[in-house]
Amino acid sequence: MPIAKLTVELEIPHAHSLKDRRQVVRSIRDRLRHDFNLSIAELDDGAVWNRVTFGIASISSSTSYLAGQEQRIDEAVHRLASGLSAEVVDSYAEILSE
Repeated sequence: MPIAKLTVELEIPHAHSLKDRRQVVRSIRDRLRHDFNLSIAELDDGAVWNRVTFGIASISSSTSYLAGQEQRIDEAVHRLASGLSAEVVDSYAEILSE
């Protein structure tokens, strides 16, 4: 069964504290979980306040469905980040098969 993996790195220039960072992280994480059937986690330790790396995973029996969903998730991350005055620095999508 294929698994889609998306890694997204964000820069949050206005974050001057852990509280500022958490607000952006929580908003993006909660919105993506609500809009898509996926798992999302922070991959870094949170020591740097103005950066965050998300690991996003989803699973399906259809590779083509996962490819389309990865694209929609990536677009949603860009849109959400822009609305929160953050910037997507890098994103990397991959589909893992058995």
